[in-house]
Amino acid sequence: MRVTVFSSQDYDQRFLMAICPDNIHFDFQDAKLNAQTAVLAKDADMVCVFVNDSVDKQVIDQLLKFDVKHVALRCAGYNNVDIDYAKQSGLLVSRVPAYSPQAVAEHTIALIMSLNRKLHKAYNRVKEGNFDLNGLLGFNLCDKTVGVIGTGKIGQAVCHILLGFGCKVICCDPELTTELEKAGCIYTDFDSLVAQSDVITLHCPLTPDTYHMINEVSINNMKTGVMLINTSRGKLIDTKAAINGIKGQKIGYLGLDVYEMEEDLFFKNRSNEIISDDVFQRLLTFPNVMITGHQGFFTQQALEHISQTTIDNLQRGAIGDVEHDTFL
Repeated sequence: MRVTVFSSQDYDQRFLMAICPDNIHFDFQDAKLNAQTAVLAKDADMVCVFVNDSVDKQVIDQLLKFDVKHVALRCAGYNNVDIDYAKQSGLLVSRVPAYSPQAVAEHTIALIMSLNRKLHKAYNRVKEGNFDLNGLLGFNLCDKTVGVIGTGKIGQAVCHILLGFGCKVICCDPELTTELEKAGCIYTDFDSLVAQSDVITLHCPLTPDTYHMINEVSINNMKTGVMLINTSRGKLIDTKAAINGIKGQKIGYLGLDVYEMEEDLFFKNRSNEIISDDVFQRLLTFPNVMITGHQGFFTQQALEHISQTTIDNLQRGAIGDVEHDTFL
């Protein structure tokens, strides 16, 4: 099997090649998959893509022209794939539905604690010999109300950690999880969660219904000084509305591991470039904003699981050991 891997990084190559079977030949490409780069898959039987690769109708048509039979996502989310058109066209699509929920959950907590206790500022101060504590005041997370939007595997892991901190955890999800209710979490509707929470953290997929769910209206309904965390998908938040919320002091803390226009920024070293995204640059000016570059998944265990599941999916797809409509 010839597999073209788009948006590949050194760590993708290292983890995939460590367990690569003899019947798979990987062609690692630095480029993102889109209508202009799809030609790189002209000799492939399958392609392997990541979160910011585009698998829209135009790309699917090109892949089919090259007789590509399978798109294997090495991630859980698939909002970047036109699933309906892929099914109509007979193109198999697979993903990694659960790799290491704890990885993203723990990164979420790291953002909460770093923003709260201002660890990034404290680190820089001490390096400069400045031990002044003024401006570093935080709050006890214990007894705070934390709203968790989305209680899939990652959301559940976040809930359990927060319960361990002594937080009151309220949740919003179309499907209630009995285990979380037994553990002490309380399910409510979106509007009530937004209004009650001291901290709000997002763990839901990006769909037409969740696009910009955090917007001017929902932000205005939040508590003044709320902490907002997003380690899910960037487009869940209307970034311009969030900036206005920060400027108006409605949002007291903003922690992002994702950004709605990250496709043109993340996963590359751009330290010697002029970043032309004015919205992103504006975010960086605020002292109460912390941004990481979509690294929530980035642990040893998660990468091992992602690589193993991706290769398993490629193998299963090649031998037809799957029902097309249920593979995703």
